[in-house]
Amino acid sequence: MASGGSTRRIDEQWARVSGRLRAEIGETAYQSWLKPMTVREAEGGQVKISVPTRFMRDWVVAHYADRLTALWAGEDAAIQGIEVVVQPDRPLIPAGAPKPKLAARIQGTGGEGHGAAARPDISAPLDVRFTFENFVVGKPNEFAYAASRRIAEATAPPFNPLFLYGGVGLGKTHLMHAVAWHIRKRNPERNVVYLSAEKFMYRFIRALREQNTVDFKEQFRSVDVLMIDDVQFISNKDSTQEEFFHTFNALVDQGRQIVISADKSPSDLEGMEERLISRLNCGLVADIHSTTYELRLGILQSKAEQLGVTVPRKVLEFLAHKITANVRELEGALNRVVAHAQLVGRDITIETTQEVLHDLLRANDRRVTIEEIQKRVAAHFNIRISDMHSARRARSVARPRQVAMYLAKQLTSRSLPEIGRKFGGRDHTTVMHAVRKVEELRERDSAFAEDVELLRRMLEG
Repeated sequence: MASGGSTRRIDEQWARVSGRLRAEIGETAYQSWLKPMTVREAEGGQVKISVPTRFMRDWVVAHYADRLTALWAGEDAAIQGIEVVVQPDRPLIPAGAPKPKLAARIQGTGGEGHGAAARPDISAPLDVRFTFENFVVGKPNEFAYAASRRIAEATAPPFNPLFLYGGVGLGKTHLMHAVAWHIRKRNPERNVVYLSAEKFMYRFIRALREQNTVDFKEQFRSVDVLMIDDVQFISNKDSTQEEFFHTFNALVDQGRQIVISADKSPSDLEGMEERLISRLNCGLVADIHSTTYELRLGILQSKAEQLGVTVPRKVLEFLAHKITANVRELEGALNRVVAHAQLVGRDITIETTQEVLHDLLRANDRRVTIEEIQKRVAAHFNIRISDMHSARRARSVARPRQVAMYLAKQLTSRSLPEIGRKFGGRDHTTVMHAVRKVEELRERDSAFAEDVELLRRMLEG
């Protein structure tokens, strides 16, 4: 066993090692993978680190063990390797303790194999289309999909909570419904409640008004799996956040699973209490990126199969190129094209597709991409496109890069982490700093303000 002095030295080394890796991989990955680690000992050239789950151990070994070893060797030349272990299990509910009574069952919307709700006033309806089988997996969503499947197949929480975030229409709700359906099918006795944060708030307000908070607490704190969609809705709602925080703690302490979705990462949620943000960050945070062309094409092919229609590949490719905002809009576009063809009896061609979707295509054509912003800004300031992604910090390069980040924030719907990734994998805090810096310079320097405004008009035009 290490002495007190040795323990302090190891802790100090770990603080420096984890701090360096945190700077390299960004805040979201740090919160998900590094923060839950505990350094156990350092003996014989090996550092032993424990993590809460087997899934987390496998991920850390595959993605971070080599880098951790290299960084630690820089601190102490005697360190030759990192051993990652799963920390000893502890019973989540005391042996022999009675299981809390069920408060609700999943409420379905119909469909073979799905049960109806015993308490429809608790759980919101689930869409029978939103299953794992109907979810098309690609690079932008593979991590969130894998984490959701792991939750659905586990008997005890592998990480708590699972926090899914991403832009509108990218598949967060689909994955949450898929988890609920999967659990219901495999373990019908498990009590799963799914609802939006808005509905959670309304039920809490009603309980307060009716002086019936005891029943409210019992209903929500006796479930096996609680799934809250669009948690950003309770931002700046102090009393609702307070109740949600206590519900969250009660369920985690009992070993119950929590799944949450939002449009931003926990750290980017404004109007949320710090202690709640800390809680949301303590599990696994998985983001769903914007779709790629390949994923959009796969989604369209899958949708066409579900509709039972043959759509020419050229039409699917055309839609995959043109409709880039989100999956919901993409599927809606295909529905319109198919419905038109069936109702008027015309073949599906690129020409008829352009006629049917003229309004949608025109709207998408006006959307500015980050790549387009980078090209335009680079040309304006006479720098290379590669400088937008490089680590160079010279003002002649850094300032145009900040302008491009600022315009990306103003002219696109991309989140701060997404923008950061497009600029050489930078952290969202770098983008925030760039936006603030450009806003300050616009106020102080009229020539600079004119430059930025000219670029904005050129891009919007």
